[in-house]
This record gives sequence, C-alpha cells and structure tokens, in this order.
Amino acid sequence: MEKVLGIGGFFWRARDPEALALWYQQHLGVDGVPSDYDTLPWQQEAGTTVFAPFKHDTTYFDRPEQQFMVNFRVRDLDAMIAQLEAAGITVTLDPESYPNGRFARLHDLEGNPIELWQELAAKG
Repeated sequence: MEKVLGIGGFFWRARDPEALALWYQQHLGVDGVPSDYDTLPWQQEAGTTVFAPFKHDTTYFDRPEQQFMVNFRVRDLDAMIAQLEAAGITVTLDPESYPNGRFARLHDLEGNPIELWQELAAKG
C-alpha cells in the first residue's frame, strides 16, 4: 500500500491571517508562507507526529466549536514557557509528567488552542 510521507501543510481560516502568521513566527518560530517559490517554507525537525481524531464531544480542545488543535514538539518545554510568558502570553503547564513526555497549553492570537509537547527521549 502506498502511504503519505508526512504532513505537507496545515491550513485554516483566520480573521486576520497576516497578523496570525506573524504571531506564530514571532512566538513559536514558525515561518509564514514565502512570497516566492525560490524561498523554502518553514522546515520542521524530523520526529514523532501523532494523528488522532477525537470524539465529536471532546472537551480537550477547550471550546465546543473548536475543530482542531495543533501540537508542537519542543526541545525544552521550560525554556519555551519562559520565552512565551516573557512576551505576555499565558501558558498553562500540565503538572503531570506522562510516559510520552510533558505538555503545556496556550492560545494563539485568535484563541485557538495550542499544545506544546516535550517528548521523552526515544527508547533504544
């Protein structure tokens, strides 16, 4: 069976796409779409990607009308939280450490939930 190689993009509606793209660039380091085809878009590091549909009535995404949530892998969750809080962004750290890592939650400029995940070192 032929399989996809990975996620090639993430697209969603925004009230102010330019401001939201700038917010992601400034606070999370995710570059926006280049203005030409010669410039490479944001390049992520290879790693785990969880692809998981949730039940329609889940409360995990905060708001009932929220249809998705982005989870970003981070190298140092504590450093990322400190950086975001220094920029005035509220971040909630999950106090529990899970077998697959540590998590924190924040919201972007338009109120979309974002989860940060510091994955545990791969078992070898």
